[in-house]
Amino acid sequence: MATNTIPTDVAAASEVLTERSGAILSIQMNRPAKKNAMTGSMYVAIAELLDGAARDETVRVVVWHAAGDSFTAGNDLEDFLNTPAGVSETPQTRLMRSLVAFEKPLIAAVKGFALGGGTTMLNHCDFVYAGETTRFQLPFVDLALNPEFGSSYLLPLRIGQLRAAEMFYLGKPFDAAQAAQLGLVTRVVPDQQLLDTAYETAKKLAEKPAHALQASKRLVRHALRAQTLEAIGLENEAFAAGLASPEAKAVFAAFLAKSRAPRHS
Repeated sequence: MATNTIPTDVAAASEVLTERSGAILSIQMNRPAKKNAMTGSMYVAIAELLDGAARDETVRVVVWHAAGDSFTAGNDLEDFLNTPAGVSETPQTRLMRSLVAFEKPLIAAVKGFALGGGTTMLNHCDFVYAGETTRFQLPFVDLALNPEFGSSYLLPLRIGQLRAAEMFYLGKPFDAAQAAQLGLVTRVVPDQQLLDTAYETAKKLAEKPAHALQASKRLVRHALRAQTLEAIGLENEAFAAGLASPEAKAVFAAFLAKSRAPRHS
């Protein structure tokens, strides 16, 4: 399999990697030392890769995974505060729209931490395989913010309002087994089998009639698309207001002060 990078800038060239195996495109987040915390350039790079895969008739399936021991710890807060999500087009919104528009099968292979957006982005995937070590969490309220990526609509639709409220309002972590019980992941597999499992499904999908497969995805997701885009718009408005609040400023200041404090052995 040939490995290459398709960067939007110098940083993204190393933070997001691609690999082609026949009709399968692999997108790998590559900041393992930072638990793959997402930077603005990573959001844009992944969005551009999805848009390119949508136009490329030789790509039939996309597998989305991450280097190291975690899928993603959510936003890189220092980078995020420089390019915060809001009402206008931001790196986060750019990826949101690409995910909603993507009509080819998208398979996620997730392990370790899947925090915040690392969980909500998965609502846009057609298959989600979770390693046994995966820990999901939606800590938005604890950050004085609100859910995003259309999850305020998609998650209650999938698991019910009461369970979604518990996840959003309390922000407690939950494991892969619970995610499977709730229908948030397709299957839980041993970590060492995670990528192989995702690729087995990708190969099966790549062999199917492409137009029929894409038409099926359009039809399955047709009724969701408009409501999801509306939810994203409402979420972004609330998110922008939340970021400007004294609560959020205090939370972020405390987090950054802690992360920058010298560590003593």
